[in-house]
Amino acid sequence: MEHRPFYAVRPLLPVYPEPEGTAPARKRWILVQGSSVFFTSKPAPGTVLMPDSLPAGLTSGAPVYLGTRNDIVYYAAEVAAGAAPPTGWQPSPVRELFGTVPDDDLAVASYAVRILDFDRSTVFCGRCGARTRPVTTERARICTACDHIIYPRISPAVIVLIKKGEEVLLARSPHFPSGLFSVIAGFNEPGENLEQTVHREVGEEVAITVRNLRYFGSEPWPFPDSLMIGFVADHAGGEIRIDNQEIEAAGWFTRDALPLVPPVESISRALIEAWIRREI
Repeated sequence: MEHRPFYAVRPLLPVYPEPEGTAPARKRWILVQGSSVFFTSKPAPGTVLMPDSLPAGLTSGAPVYLGTRNDIVYYAAEVAAGAAPPTGWQPSPVRELFGTVPDDDLAVASYAVRILDFDRSTVFCGRCGARTRPVTTERARICTACDHIIYPRISPAVIVLIKKGEEVLLARSPHFPSGLFSVIAGFNEPGENLEQTVHREVGEEVAITVRNLRYFGSEPWPFPDSLMIGFVADHAGGEIRIDNQEIEAAGWFTRDALPLVPPVESISRALIEAWIRREI
């Protein structure tokens, strides 16, 4: 199975209003239990998409319309903690399914987990405390008392590959699996543009300066709500000095002596692979 980073997977189209009277043959369901989804590995390559109709009593709460793709209408439904899946199905965190189910299915599953988390987190209005209800014309919830509209949160973050001649800067967080290195990343702060975020994060984490920023691409990373904006930059000056908080090790690496790097579904790996191929 060929794999693409999340940013290369075609998203669902959230057509509003929700299609009515959809035939069962055109419906597919993602069943979410906490932050996991149900999947089956048979027949290969496996799927997270359950056909209509669902087993009686399996789900709790109202179904959530996700969107459409290729004439198929997608829904998500919550499964209570501890509820047993149908025969042949089992729960799994979405990221652990990469390479097990098709990429397009995995993107829908990620979206389903994100949207159900949004619904759970916004049952009550953050402004007045009253209950909210879904908006039927867009992806949002509205307060039943003060009409405050709440949209899914998106947290922008930059991720930057830094080059120096034929070397690339890679670093590791103390939270990474053993031996794993990646490129520098960090969240955008209020009042910053993205370029300012790159310069601040690089300075804070490894104490160097960069120049010649170029946009690479972006990737929705719904774990839980990030949008990763990728850049390439050149080393401008300074020696690596790690902050010993977010970064515990960093160094310059050549193409023939790379450490363990992130998995292929991530934009960090896409940046590294593009550098290896000398495309950036």
